[in-house]
Amino acid sequence: MTWNPDPDEFPTRAVTTMRPASASTVTKLIVPLAAGAGVAVVLGVYGKVHTPTGIAVSVAGFSGPLQVKVWLATVAIVFAVVQLVTALAMWGKLPLRGAWVSPVHRWSGRIAFVLTIPVVVHCLYALGFATYDTRTLAHSLLGCVFFGVFTTKMLVLTKHGLAGWVLPLFGGAVFAALVGVWATSALWFFSTSGVQF
Repeated sequence: MTWNPDPDEFPTRAVTTMRPASASTVTKLIVPLAAGAGVAVVLGVYGKVHTPTGIAVSVAGFSGPLQVKVWLATVAIVFAVVQLVTALAMWGKLPLRGAWVSPVHRWSGRIAFVLTIPVVVHCLYALGFATYDTRTLAHSLLGCVFFGVFTTKMLVLTKHGLAGWVLPLFGGAVFAALVGVWATSALWFFSTSGVQF
């Protein structure tokens, strides 16, 4: 299935035609996959070889940098859920219609991503690639995977004639990686330390 959006109809529904995955789809995915893998590896290597400074961005009104990190990640998850819901609507899986769906989808994704930037700066620069226990290792790996898959998804968006499963697959992978990052950090923090600001 290939997704062929009509600019006039896109805000209300996604237009699809059936087409099996082809060698063309695989070929068009090589560069985005390589770029995404490169981003993930570079982040992981930097986090591992960089000596953590312990210094991180703090925001007035929060008791510390860790609280800033968990709340930014939590708000990013909220916007990611909005993006998931609007994506399902654009694909006709939810009964939401209107010209607002597409812009809300795009902007919720942009906002979610921007909110992750101070979090990754905190994680990589102040803490590094942590392997203290299973949770911190999973968090470090998922953080690298999130930015790698995000890179791949953004590059896939520029490709035409891909099989219809490609964009939902990478969009779902971005969402799943972000949820994993959040669960191994913010959710863990809230469940062990309570809700703090």
